Amino acid sequence: MLVELFSQYRTEIVFLHVVSAVIWVGGMVAMRFAAHHSFQMLDDTPVKIARTAHALKRLFAIVSPFVIILLITAITMAVGIGFRDAALDDTGHVVDDYAMVIYNLIHVKEAIWTIMALNLLAMILRRNKAQKLIDAGAYKQAGALLKIIGQYMVPLNIILGIIAIYLGVFLRNAY
Repeated sequence: MLVELFSQYRTEIVFLHVVSAVIWVGGMVAMRFAAHHSFQMLDDTPVKIARTAHALKRLFAIVSPFVIILLITAITMAVGIGFRDAALDDTGHVVDDYAMVIYNLIHVKEAIWTIMALNLLAMILRRNKAQKLIDAGAYKQAGALLKIIGQYMVPLNIILGIIAIYLGVFLRNAY
């Protein structure tokens, strides 16, 4: 079914996949390198923390549907292109070494997007916990939760996203 779906809608599926990756990674780049620095200019710590939490909520609401589209299109492409069939026979033995390398890179790319999706889920949960603290007036604790998102979690996803996009370009040119 996925092979047939991919063969009929190849361009549309690849387009949705690429656009989803660009929006997800691009949104994080914009948040980290544009919005984050603007928030640092705010003097009032409670306002800064509340604005940061709100901006993250908006970012996550925007990118979440694209993360789902990205994962669906990734699975559709991985099966639809037939990388496994080119690399392995019905008994699981390697029939083409180059195709096997490509097939393994597909799994690496899928693992990267999966790690990124889990990291995004952790960021959403952390942001929601920070929002509860903000609502309770515990701005310092909320700020500590949000700081980890901005300093470590978003940059990790940016780096992983750039690697995955590079692998996607490499794989596109590999077959």
